[in-house]
Amino acid sequence: MPPLPAVDSASDEILRMQVELRRALAKPVAERNWIMVIDGRKCVGCQACVVACVAENVLPPGVTYRSVPEIEYGSYPDVKRYPMPTQCMQCDRPPCVPAANAMAPGAMAKRPDGIVAIDYGKFRGRAAFDAAARACPYRAIYYDDGRFFTQDSPAFQPYEAAPSHDWGRHWIRTPGRPNEAPAGGARKCHFCLHRLEAGLLPVCVTTCIGRALYFGDRGDGRSLVSELLAKNPRHVLRIRENRGTEPRVYYLTDDPAFIAGFHA
Repeated sequence: MPPLPAVDSASDEILRMQVELRRALAKPVAERNWIMVIDGRKCVGCQACVVACVAENVLPPGVTYRSVPEIEYGSYPDVKRYPMPTQCMQCDRPPCVPAANAMAPGAMAKRPDGIVAIDYGKFRGRAAFDAAARACPYRAIYYDDGRFFTQDSPAFQPYEAAPSHDWGRHWIRTPGRPNEAPAGGARKCHFCLHRLEAGLLPVCVTTCIGRALYFGDRGDGRSLVSELLAKNPRHVLRIRENRGTEPRVYYLTDDPAFIAGFHA
């Protein structure tokens, strides 16, 4: 039998996280503790994760569960730019939840595994969306207004009617029905929950060409994400954690000025 091909260290990490994911899935939902770690020292700002997310989740115009803005900081002439992948932070104290539920009871909830969930049947209309969007300090919630990329082109393309798989259901958006869920309400990142439940990592993690993204169970002390946070205590930041939101997305960076700026 010929020897197996060599596997590089980046592939080893993906395979390791895949094994850890399946180990976590063997536990009850309440014992899973999903987090994401983003190594900013590896991100090249290529936007591959953004494209993959749009394709995986069949996202319409104006909706993107993930973005990679470039953060500029420092003072002339020492100015730096830093690509910073971002999405819903799945906060443990999410301000969007009470804001949305005040307008549309039951619209949002915090799952036992840490994911902040949306109920498409209850989160309807602009009023609830505006309340949640104003409360979110991360600009991570988007309104699905029912548009399609090819609706005004000579031929509507069938890929836009492909089903998405948010929150345990298949959703098909139909032209001419702008108020039929998921259109007519809010949408956001869910850590690719449909993939997690199938034993697959979030699509942004497996697509990243720089291998800057890590995902796993913080409750598993042997997991790669737990290991990264333990090994880099002075290099870890969470965006706007001074708002008391307790975000579940962590960033790694070696730049003291960048860290200081986000902890200010």
